[in-house]
Amino acid sequence: MSERYISVNGELMLANSLSISASDLAIQRGYGIFDFLVTVNGKPIFLEDHLLRFYSSAQSMHLPVTLNQKELIGAIDQLMGKNQLPNSGIRLTLTGGNSPDGYSIGNPNLIISQSPFNYQNQVFENGLKLITYEHQRQLPFIKTIDYLKAIYLQPIIKAAGADDVLYFFNGLVSECPRANFFMVTEQNEVLTPKENILHGVTRKHLLKLKGYIIREANINIEMLASAKEAFISSSTKNILPVTSIGGKQIGDGKPGPITRNLYEQFKQLKGISF
Repeated sequence: MSERYISVNGELMLANSLSISASDLAIQRGYGIFDFLVTVNGKPIFLEDHLLRFYSSAQSMHLPVTLNQKELIGAIDQLMGKNQLPNSGIRLTLTGGNSPDGYSIGNPNLIISQSPFNYQNQVFENGLKLITYEHQRQLPFIKTIDYLKAIYLQPIIKAAGADDVLYFFNGLVSECPRANFFMVTEQNEVLTPKENILHGVTRKHLLKLKGYIIREANINIEMLASAKEAFISSSTKNILPVTSIGGKQIGDGKPGPITRNLYEQFKQLKGISF
């Protein structure tokens, strides 16, 4: 297989030739942002939504983007044409830039990378087990490269026999480290936390699906005990059922009918078939 290419500040280069200065704030302080989208049959999915969030995150973090939106789309197209990966994940990373003192923002580096990606239907059927943990991410509305707590918790998640962690803070459920959370109430309403979260692109489109009341709401952690169904969403996961939280089974421990219906609707919306 030929080597993959990446785009660095608008220029193509071999992925294994990338080098970042040790003075970059991404290395010095973990300061930077990113966004991640998938391509299906050579088409970037929800590209405008991802770019809107990317530029918003950059502005919020005081990081200038040297390419405008049209130029950035051109750089993505150029990279896709070079790599020839029709089903892939594309990551846009904007670093804090080379800092003269290890603390001041420098000139950011814009890195676009692409890797093969395919959805696995079996993951849906198996469902996920979550643990809960009290934590509130810094600047939750920004998609930063800071995943310190999530990575720190990996041994604890594995020791519990779980797949991921669901954050809560002051009694309110928020999100998973890399996904938004949804629950189905006894009245068959689909709720998703509305505050102190990253507003996911997949979440945005799920809120528009038909057939159910799907809305943002404050979810007390005590409400999880009465959930009929639960699932998480993200660009890479689409919709994945949650079958237990904190060791307590959700529903009958299998993907529920509402989750399945929304999953099928979203697959059609995204153009995925398997």
